[in-house]
Amino acid sequence: MKATAEPAVEGFLAMLAAQRGAAANTLAAYRRDLAGAAEAIGPLERATTDQIAKLGTVWADLAPSSLSRKSSALRQFFGFMVDEGMRADDPSSALPRPRARRPLPRLLSHEQVAALFLTAESEAAGGEPEKRRMLALLELLYGSGLRATELVSLPLAAIPRDAPFLTIAGKGGVQRMVPISTRAIKALSDWLLARGKGGRFVFPSPRGGHLSRVRLFQLLRDLALRAGIDPVKVSPHVLRHAFATHLLEGGADLRVLQTLLGHADIATTQIYTHVDASRLVALVNQRHPLARS
Repeated sequence: MKATAEPAVEGFLAMLAAQRGAAANTLAAYRRDLAGAAEAIGPLERATTDQIAKLGTVWADLAPSSLSRKSSALRQFFGFMVDEGMRADDPSSALPRPRARRPLPRLLSHEQVAALFLTAESEAAGGEPEKRRMLALLELLYGSGLRATELVSLPLAAIPRDAPFLTIAGKGGVQRMVPISTRAIKALSDWLLARGKGGRFVFPSPRGGHLSRVRLFQLLRDLALRAGIDPVKVSPHVLRHAFATHLLEGGADLRVLQTLLGHADIATTQIYTHVDASRLVALVNQRHPLARS
């Protein structure tokens, strides 16, 4: 018999949809995780710290990624209840923690990224359509942090006419506006001139449809080889990761980065905070109000 959803859970899910624009799939995942926890320990609205601690046993056989996701759902739920005045205490400190952190993607240095662009720009200057396409792909991967799927399936209708933004349909069909730089617009314009007419995708495939993710992966590794970089170190996700990490190093706000990357949950964005400790210390010393006292 299906249990009736708790009012606080429904309120929490409504908040995720309204304030964070969470997709239907994301909301369904939160609902399943919260319902599963309630089945194991009873109503979450009245759950005690001791009851929450029992989830460590219930979830003992889960993979670290699944454990982290479930714990994040409950942590956000209890934070919501406290913020809304539904509870005076937050029992989430008793939640089990993953045995290991989610592995970080490989990271390219600023020098390696510069080498990729130097090679791509030099080759594109020759005017060959495929080389112009490669530069446009690189600009959008590193300059805007697009996912591989978002990039290869980019429709012509998403290209801005008079505003420096792309309209991206991300995970779950959730749309977001992504800024693109002046140089990326130039690379896109050059590619569109070389591309010719026909098809509805920015990066069409010779066989119809759009460029595949596999082909994008191959193109990047070939470029890395020509730039003198180990091809194993380069992929679409590595460039997306470099985009995020290098923005944070430059002082970007984590919430802004969450929006740019299209993450429904800020916890997903926090993986990118592994910048040098020295930079973080310097940022606090330079920007904190007490630093000027």
